Amino acid sequence: MQKSKPATHTDRIRAAAEAREAQLRRFASALRPDDPALAARRAEQVAVAEARAARQAERAAKLAEEERLRAEERARLTAEAAERRRLEEAEAAEAAARKANADRDAKARALALLAEQKAARDARYAGRKARKG
Repeated sequence: MQKSKPATHTDRIRAAAEAREAQLRRFASALRPDDPALAARRAEQVAVAEARAARQAERAAKLAEEERLRAEERARLTAEAAERRRLEEAEAAEAAARKANADRDAKARALALLAEQKAARDARYAGRKARKG
């Protein structure tokens, strides 16, 4: 049986050089531009790159559409909130006006009652004075 390693240093160097030359030949033959396998592999790589670019563009368009929809939703919610706020402020102003009217009416009733009480008191005083005097 033969050994797998060359016996001498010179044999090992020669075997290494032959292996390098064999690798170089294989590499050089793989790089022929007219090789159909190479052309097919490049075409496949181009197709994969184009498909990737198309997917990225589609994803970007989808994200832009989603962002547009989110912006529309935010605008709608903002408008609804502003409308609610406006209605609440109008309602609060109306309630304040009703309260002011009620307060004014209550004050007027209180003043009328005081005037009525004063008139009754004055009438009693005038009656006492007329009896005494």
